[in-house]
Amino acid sequence: MICKITSFMIDLNSLNTDQLEKWFTDESTIWIPPAKEISGKNRILALFRAIFRRYENIEWSVSEIFSLGNNKYFYQTTSLGNMFGKGIYENDICTVIQFCENGKILFLSDYFKDTKVF
Repeated sequence: MICKITSFMIDLNSLNTDQLEKWFTDESTIWIPPAKEISGKNRILALFRAIFRRYENIEWSVSEIFSLGNNKYFYQTTSLGNMFGKGIYENDICTVIQFCENGKILFLSDYFKDTKVF
């Protein structure tokens, strides 16, 4: 499943929600602050479209991945990009992700080091 995280991050870096669609189901739940926790593929993809529109460019780079068992992982990421009207954006993120048996994302939650940008 560690390679699933790498594949998901490649698709995330595409900034293309068509690439992300294959990762989620109607049972998927994500929590990416400052948004509230949301469930369902269509709502998740709408959130990613809104996030992507805030940036001229952004890229996430995974540095560490730790298995927590039960198809659940913790991974560290650095995000770097340019926000429209706000300049350079850089943040360190920790993510908890859990996959279903079929490899789709069941749960994803981000924890940001720097929250003042939000």
